[in-house]
Amino acid sequence: QVQLVESGGDLVQPGGSLRLSCAASGIIFSDYAVAWYRQAPGKQRDLVALIYKFGGTIYAESVKGRFTISRDNGKNAVYLQMNNLKPEDTAVYYCYVSASSSYWGQGTQVTVSS
Repeated sequence: QVQLVESGGDLVQPGGSLRLSCAASGIIFSDYAVAWYRQAPGKQRDLVALIYKFGGTIYAESVKGRFTISRDNGKNAVYLQMNNLKPEDTAVYYCYVSASSSYWGQGTQVTVSS
C-alpha cells in the first residue's frame, strides 16, 4: 500500500519560513520524480516544484528563488524549504509521485498572514 504523508504546514507571518516534508511508504521514492503542488480556495491545483531522480529541479515562476525542493533517499522523503513567504503562498500543499499509478498525499495547510 502506497502512502504519502505531508507535514510541516503552519500559520506563518509574511517573510517567514517553513519546511514541508513528504514521507513515503510502499514505494522507493528515489526511483521517481517527486513534485509539490498547491491549491488555494477557488483555484486549480498548480505545480510548485519538482525534483527528478538524480536531483535536477524545476520551479513555478512565482516561487523561484524563494523555495527549494530536495530529497533524502535514506529517509525516503522529499522536502520543500519555503523562505520569504507571501500571503499569496497560502494554500494546501500536496506531495505527488507518478509510479505505476499516481499518488497524492492528503495535504498540509500553509497560511501566510499577519
